Amino acid sequence: MSIVQCVPNFSEGMNQEVVEKIVEAIRSVEGIKVLDYSSDKDHNRTVVTLVGSKEKIVEGVFQGAKKAAELIDMTTHKGEHPRMGATDVIPFIPIKDVTMEECIDLARTLGQRIGEELKIPVYLYEKAASATHRTNLAKVRKGEYEGLQEKMQEDKWKPDYGPSAFNPKSGATAVGARMPLVAFNVNLDTNNIDIANKIAKNVRHAGGGLHSVKAMGVELKERGIVQISMNMVDYKKTPLYRAKELIKVEAQRYGVSVIGSEVIGLVPMDALIETVDYYLGLEEFKKDQILENRLFQG
Repeated sequence: MSIVQCVPNFSEGMNQEVVEKIVEAIRSVEGIKVLDYSSDKDHNRTVVTLVGSKEKIVEGVFQGAKKAAELIDMTTHKGEHPRMGATDVIPFIPIKDVTMEECIDLARTLGQRIGEELKIPVYLYEKAASATHRTNLAKVRKGEYEGLQEKMQEDKWKPDYGPSAFNPKSGATAVGARMPLVAFNVNLDTNNIDIANKIAKNVRHAGGGLHSVKAMGVELKERGIVQISMNMVDYKKTPLYRAKELIKVEAQRYGVSVIGSEVIGLVPMDALIETVDYYLGLEEFKKDQILENRLFQG
């Protein structure tokens, strides 16, 4: 059976009742399994991880987006994480017996349905992008919700699906296809966002930093600290420990220390094994020494 992973991000992280209703709408579709969901109040965002067959996955995600359109009002939304819509971003990820090309088709199918049925502008991004300038999600989302109405008036930023008119309540949604990534955040013992932004610039690939890393500074106001929020686009090219160690070095320049880190959503086992191996300095460690790997081997 084919397995497709999808990780929709919704612009609600404070009202848990709204979050639960969105998750329940996804779960209501037979054949869909919600593996994980987590909310962040500072980001005001919820990330849901679900899997299903290529025949079922679109319906599951659509029901979540439909419920989000009903319950989330972007005119009142505030949060630290960049966003442009109630259902902000929806990536499809091939896991088993499914190709990237099929995930691209799923993205197009869902994008068209959200545009036509929910009247929400949709932009295709990453592998599903309709133009090279739409490949990078950061460029698609630049200006965020507040700048979306003006941005949509430019010919180069007409949506791929849905109305060309601004939707005040729901904003716009980015739908795409990509390989697995790890959402990895590192916390600092300061509330100075300028320091976080400077470190993030030196860490991210676009700023001359680490390959396959996207990074930005984020305030965690409830905790009185800042964080380097990262998408590890290819953890094989840049493992988690390398990003953390670079942040530690950069932070020392400002007299700041790393006080913790977190993974948002699910993470491939290999990404953690590489990190544990690095910090423990294991010699001649083999993956078949992991209990679960032996069990899976039968």
